[in-house]
Amino acid sequence: MKLLEYKAKELFDKYGVPTMNGCVIDSSENMDAEIEKAGLSYPVVVKAQVQIGGRGKAGGIRFADTPQEAKQHCEDLLFSELRGYKVNQLLIVEKSENNKTELYLSIMLDRLTKCPIIIFSANGGMEIEQTAKEDPDKIIKIVVDPFVGIKDYMAIELLSRSGMDLSYKKQLADMLKKLYAAFMDYSCMLVEINPLVINAEDKLVALDGKIDIDDSALFRLPDIREFAEKLQPDNILIKEAAKYNFLYIPVDPEGTVTVVSNGSGMLMSCIDLITKEGMKVSAVLDLGGGATSDRIKEAVRILLSTPGAKALLINIFGGITRCDEVAGGVKMALEEAHQDKIVVVRMEGTNKDIGLATIASIQDVDIVSVPGLRECVKALADRRDRL
Repeated sequence: MKLLEYKAKELFDKYGVPTMNGCVIDSSENMDAEIEKAGLSYPVVVKAQVQIGGRGKAGGIRFADTPQEAKQHCEDLLFSELRGYKVNQLLIVEKSENNKTELYLSIMLDRLTKCPIIIFSANGGMEIEQTAKEDPDKIIKIVVDPFVGIKDYMAIELLSRSGMDLSYKKQLADMLKKLYAAFMDYSCMLVEINPLVINAEDKLVALDGKIDIDDSALFRLPDIREFAEKLQPDNILIKEAAKYNFLYIPVDPEGTVTVVSNGSGMLMSCIDLITKEGMKVSAVLDLGGGATSDRIKEAVRILLSTPGAKALLINIFGGITRCDEVAGGVKMALEEAHQDKIVVVRMEGTNKDIGLATIASIQDVDIVSVPGLRECVKALADRRDRL
């Protein structure tokens, strides 16, 4: 779950990370009232709220010295399209002027060490990716032991290795502890500040924030779950899937193939292979844990309801997953659906032979079971004329 910047700012404010004063608007008509209510002073920055990076280069971040300029920017940006994403909200914040320098700071889950890792650079801002590529020595990393957490010496090490003044060690250590608390409490995959500036008053301030949260943790994060539901309020299938703790993700409105699996990695592999064969995926659904027959039934039902879907790829693999449960759910869903769809099934786990027998017993549906993912894609490609 990628948070919009204003939601990341809310979490920063909650944990005491210094940010600029701001407000969120969804209409240019209420801009003046919201700015007055928030007590903002000009100049301000008007920032499009979309789940992508590089907004500045794409024209999604604009500066305004007067209310007239701000209103014009709001009218230009609201409900426009920015790199394929519709802008439904704007974050307006006070502009931080005369900053001494721009830094980069993040905490992310490092899959290599299986621990949180701090990433810091004295060269922050829009060109951080270029810095990482051309001058990787300027990117400082420290692995955090979850049993130890953040310690003050980490701030000293980051500043020392970056060649920065150690007078900022207390501020940086305090910010690291607050970011880490948010990272752990919200099961984050990434918490990022770019840029983190040293302002004219020698204070560290977060000017932009990015937070990615593990989808599996949404069930215990009601504020984030509510935010996620509001992002796509018109998609009934997303809400329907959420009722069963599924993650339903629209992919391509022109797609004809849907995919259900248990794990984001498997879903991504399916999408890649299907796309390479010249077919398009319309939506995918991540089951999460517990591939029981009733859950499989609901997952199949939801995906078969995807507009334009003509095929369903079911790719379930697990050491303890019971294939008879998987097949039972598929059979129940298809018997109730009575739709002329292509269904390709690949499943591995306990009672696989029983599951295959159940799949073979399904009638009046073009359904085939195959041993592997590549065979799944081939089965779809062989039926390309119906997609």
